[in-house]
Order: sequence, then C-alpha cells, then structure tokens
Amino acid sequence: MDKTFEVFIKEIGSLRTGRANSSMLDIVKVDVYGQKMPINQLGTITTPEARTINIQVWDQNNVVLIDSAIKKSDLGLNPQIDGQLIRLPIPDLSEERRSEMKKMIKSIGEKCKISIRNIRREANDNLKELLKEKNISEDEEKKFQKVVQTFTDDHIKQIDSKVLTKEKEIMTI
Repeated sequence: MDKTFEVFIKEIGSLRTGRANSSMLDIVKVDVYGQKMPINQLGTITTPEARTINIQVWDQNNVVLIDSAIKKSDLGLNPQIDGQLIRLPIPDLSEERRSEMKKMIKSIGEKCKISIRNIRREANDNLKELLKEKNISEDEEKKFQKVVQTFTDDHIKQIDSKVLTKEKEIMTI
C-alpha cells in the first residue's frame, strides 16, 4: 500500500500547476541510446524562475530528441532551444485546463484507491487461506482483517487529503 501511495504522489507531482517544477518532466521518457530514458538522466534540470524550467543537455545529439519527447507529451509545453540549453516557459493555466486537471487528479486518486482495495482483498484472501490450512485461528483472522482494514482506511484518507491539496493548488491563480 505504501508503494502504491508513493506512485500516486509521484504521478500527481508531475502534473502541471502553473508553477515550474522539475518533477513535471518525470513522466516524459526520451527514446535515446536504444531505450527510453527519463530526461533527468540526459541533462541537468533546473527551475531558475517560478515560470521556467531549464534543461542543460549533456550530449548535443540528444537536444532534438528531448525537444520532440516534450512536445509529444501531454504537458502542453513548448520548448525553446538555445544550443545545449532547452528552456520550457510554463504558461498560465486557463480555467478550462484547471478543471481538466482537477478531473485528472480525481481520476488518478480513484485508480490508486482501487489498487489499495485490491491489495486489501488479496491480504484478506491470504488470511482465509491460512485459516483454511489451520495455520491461524478464526480470532486471529478477524484481528488481522481489522489491521488490514485500518491500513486501507489510513491510506485512502492520505490519498483523499493529497487530492484535495493538489486541487486547491491548481485552482489557486
């Protein structure tokens, strides 16, 4: 459940909120050297201003590849190339884009909750199997099911909290 939550945090952290954030580029993979690589392994990513991300590409040959990968992503950014430096100006979010982002955040949160509920179901199935094999008693099964439910509830509360925080962040102009 913790790993599922970490993936969720990484996913919503990569969403564009109107401010420059280097983690926005984590979801962009560049097809280079015969494999897909994240941009942070091909150059140095910095945020010199609140509305700009700079990528200092280490290999001149990769500049065009990174440029096209960013354009193909659904981030809506338009890279500006200056030698081995790629500048990404972050435009203001329109009201329409903000509401789309809000829906996307809720969708990502719901997928994460479903994953956590699936983990709970698997854990409960394992407990039933242990009970059937007489490795644990019925009382122990009930006790462990309560523990699993507590973990599930805690993680879902954390997800709901992060979704609300991110929605407020996006809706703030």
